[in-house]
Amino acid sequence: MNLSGSGLSWTLGPRGASVGIGKRGTYLNSGIPGSGLYCRDRIDSSGTQVRQQKISSSNVSITIGVTDDGVVYFRDADGNPLQDDLVKAAIKQQGDSIRELIKQKCEEINRQIEAIGEIHIDTPNPDIKPQYQPQEFLESPPTKPLSKKVGLLGLLFKSRRIRIEKDNQEQEQQFEEDSKKWEENKRRFEDAEICRKDKIEVGIYTDAEIMGKFLEENLQSIVWPRETIVSIELLNAGTRVFLDVDLPEIEDIPSKTAAVPQRGYKLSVKEMSASQIQRLYMRHVHGIGFRIIGEAFGALPNTREVVLSVYSQRPNRLTGNVNNEYLYSVKVDRSLWSRINFENLNNLDVVDSLAQFDLRRNMTKTGKFKPIDPFVPNL
Repeated sequence: MNLSGSGLSWTLGPRGASVGIGKRGTYLNSGIPGSGLYCRDRIDSSGTQVRQQKISSSNVSITIGVTDDGVVYFRDADGNPLQDDLVKAAIKQQGDSIRELIKQKCEEINRQIEAIGEIHIDTPNPDIKPQYQPQEFLESPPTKPLSKKVGLLGLLFKSRRIRIEKDNQEQEQQFEEDSKKWEENKRRFEDAEICRKDKIEVGIYTDAEIMGKFLEENLQSIVWPRETIVSIELLNAGTRVFLDVDLPEIEDIPSKTAAVPQRGYKLSVKEMSASQIQRLYMRHVHGIGFRIIGEAFGALPNTREVVLSVYSQRPNRLTGNVNNEYLYSVKVDRSLWSRINFENLNNLDVVDSLAQFDLRRNMTKTGKFKPIDPFVPNL
C-alpha cells in the first residue's frame, strides 16, 4: 500500500468467488489476496434464484484520493468509479488509512491559508549580518577502470589479445576524459566559492551592483505563496533602497477552509466569506511588505533606509484599462526597524506594525484599500 499526496493506492489480486449455502441464507464470498480485503454479500431473497457474479482473476488497481472540494473518490485502473462492494470492503479493511489521507488533504488546504497570512514569520533579524558558509564539492571523481588481463587465450590467439588491448585503451582514454571534466568542474566550483565568499564578506559592503544582485538572489530564494514580483533600486551607494512590489490580486487568494468530521469518510470544505477573504488579503499584502523590508535590511548591512511601495493591477471603471494602483507606501529607518522583536513575530500584528513608520495608506478596518501616491526617490 502506497500513501502519497496524490492519494492512496494498492493492488488487488482476486482469487475468484464462492457461493455458500446454509441455514442463514446464500452468500457470495469474494476474497482478494495480498490486500486484506474481503467481502461477503447475501445474494438470496425469499427463495429467489441465486444471482451469479463474475470476478476477474487478473489484478485490479484501485486508487483512492480526495479532490480540492473534499470529495473522496475510489477508481479503478481505467479511472472509472469502483464497484460498491469493493468500496465497502476498502473502507472496512483500510478505514484508518483512508481517514489519514482525508486528514492530509485537510491540512494541505488549511496550510495554504496559513502560508498566506503568515509570510512575515520568517523575516530575518537585521542585526545578524550575512555569513559565508563554505559548501562542499559533492561530485565524486571518476573511478579508474581495471584493465582486462590478456590471459592464456590472449597469448594463443592474436585477435583476442588485440581486442582486449583495444578495450583497455578505450577505457583508459575515457577515464582520462572523465578525470579532466571532473577537475574542470571542481575548479569552476572552487572559483565560484571564492567569488561567493568575496561577495558576502566584501562586496555587499562596498559595491552597489553586488548589493543589488545579492538582495535579488535572497528574494528569489523565498517560496512565495502566490506570485510576487519585486523591482529594486539602490541609491547613495546602497544606503537607501527603493522597492516596488507587484502584488498578487485578491482573486488569487485561496478561499476555502477544511475540516474532518468525527464520523464518516469525507472532508468538509467551506467557502470563506467575502469579508474573511478581504481580511486575509490585508494580512498577506502587509506581510509581503514586512518580509521584503526585513530581507533588504538583513542582506545589506550598510543600508540605512528602505522605501517600499506595493501595488495591485486593477481595471479602471471609467476606461476599462488596467492600471497600477498603489495600496500603501512606507519609509523605514534601520534604527526603528531594529526595535522589533524578531524572536516573537508570531505575536506581531503585521498590519499595525507598519503603521509605526512613515506610512501612506488609505484602508478601512476590514481591509479595503483606496489608491495612494507612493514615495518616490529624490534624485
